[in-house]
Amino acid sequence: MTRRQHFIVILILGILTTISPFSIDMYLPGFPAIAKSLHTTIDQVQLSLTAYLIGISFGQLLYGPLLDRYGRKVPLYAGLVLYLFASLGCAVTSSIETLIVMRLLQALGGCVGLVAAQALVRDLFPVTQTAQVLSLLVLVMAVSPMIAPTVGGYTTVALGWHSIFLILAGITAVILLGIYFALPDGKKPDPSLSLRPKAVLGSFLTVLKQPQFLTYALVGGIATSAPFAYIAGSPDVFMNLYHVSEQEYGWIFAFLAIAIIAPTQLNHILLKRFRSEQIIQVTLTYQSIIGLLMLWGTWAGWFGPYGLIAMLFLFLAGQGLTGPNASALSLAPFSRHAGSAAALMGSFRMGVGALVSAAVSVFHNHTAIPMVGTMTVCVVSGLAIFLTGNRVIQYRNKKFGLEESLSEVAL
Repeated sequence: MTRRQHFIVILILGILTTISPFSIDMYLPGFPAIAKSLHTTIDQVQLSLTAYLIGISFGQLLYGPLLDRYGRKVPLYAGLVLYLFASLGCAVTSSIETLIVMRLLQALGGCVGLVAAQALVRDLFPVTQTAQVLSLLVLVMAVSPMIAPTVGGYTTVALGWHSIFLILAGITAVILLGIYFALPDGKKPDPSLSLRPKAVLGSFLTVLKQPQFLTYALVGGIATSAPFAYIAGSPDVFMNLYHVSEQEYGWIFAFLAIAIIAPTQLNHILLKRFRSEQIIQVTLTYQSIIGLLMLWGTWAGWFGPYGLIAMLFLFLAGQGLTGPNASALSLAPFSRHAGSAAALMGSFRMGVGALVSAAVSVFHNHTAIPMVGTMTVCVVSGLAIFLTGNRVIQYRNKKFGLEESLSEVAL
């Protein structure tokens, strides 16, 4: 692959991964306007976010086997077309119930980008480069929270919240053109892989039997779901509790996105000197300490809006390191079942994200405690699973005489 092709491929894969962040982040500043327009409450509007995350979770399980069986592009086209029409449905809805259903369908279509992008990284790059490439994808994906809420805030004020979903439909149309003209096919269709339920479940079971996958999928899924608590709770915390405007909220969200971008670039340097496992352990320990301080300070009333923003910035700085390294370690053992592995990993991550966002809504008490408390529980739990799972992997490696370094196996 030439340098130019390398750049184009990573750019397209990165844009594919931004579909869901844009779908989540862009309409956040419109929550109060949506609630008023549809004659409902913020809590009910938050359920449209939960529905989206549920759709992503289940949808990825469907696309994993399809991507392995039919190759990467055919499922991509089908999913993105569904997403496009569901976005149009969101734009014309007049009830919160319809919006929730359309968001579910939107997620079922758009989640193909998450699975396909990670599977294509495994297809197009050697296993030793996957963590670095995934870090670049996180960089592209991290830019979207800087753009999406700001654009969403100004769009809501100028054109109304319905226009947000028209913009998402237009972006998807452009992505479809990029895939058709510039994205390599990746893994070829494999007719030997059956789509019968028993065969599909067998592929998933093969993946789940790999201790390395199970450990790092759990760590990545739980620890990196902390931002979903922030996403679900921050519109209410900042716009209702601290009374910032839609535009101001967009700029706050954009500023906090920098906390993810900077460490993503640092990951390139760290990977030259440290293993992914070491980076994850230090990062989760750091986030657990910051999270506990943030929770205690919020409960004690130490933080105003600026203090909370500062603590959130310090906390979110760890997300750019844990995510790509956990994903790389999860996918490393697989070749043939890379699509199924990516689907299981993504499904679990978004499933936990749905539960986390729902928890923030359920425990809503007009304070920031449900948001920061859920964020802290996520990283502390992720650290506990990492420490336990790593011991299991090391014991297994020692017992069976396996190499400590990661290597590709034809699963």
